[in-house]
Amino acid sequence: MAVLTVRKYGDPILRRRAEPVGEVTPEIRAILRDMIDTMYREVGVGLAAPQVGISLRLMVVDDEKGRGPRALVNPEIVDQGGRVVAEEGCLSIPGIFAPVARAEWVRLEAQDEEGQPVTVETKGLYARVIQHEMDHLDGVLFIDRLDAVRRDRVKRAIKKEGLREDAPHSALAL
Repeated sequence: MAVLTVRKYGDPILRRRAEPVGEVTPEIRAILRDMIDTMYREVGVGLAAPQVGISLRLMVVDDEKGRGPRALVNPEIVDQGGRVVAEEGCLSIPGIFAPVARAEWVRLEAQDEEGQPVTVETKGLYARVIQHEMDHLDGVLFIDRLDAVRRDRVKRAIKKEGLREDAPHSALAL
């Protein structure tokens, strides 16, 4: 297993819609294991394949109940509801945190690392992580969900100061 390089804001792969995975192969399982290693090394609670330069619909998330990481292949949110605002950060935009509105709960369908269908129904932080990673699969960053004034302020700060590679991580960096 290997730790992969997390792509940072400005990398064009972060703005592309990821391609579906045709079949869960040993290569796909190896990518998922590497993504899990990378997520934990970076002190994140979720990671999408585009964040490590792989334009496939893959994500890994830290399980909310302490059962370890979960790999999701070709995930799709099929239902959601409620609304909650909470602070988010992103491994691809280190040092930047802002309040983001998300659905309070989600139902997601995907395949697991063996290619078997799974349904995930969750709320709270785990629902937020899933929505954040789904955005990455669609080329959307959390700062895109900010109001125009706050988004412009963040972009100006990044342009002026750059991204700090040594920025402190937070348990909510996704």
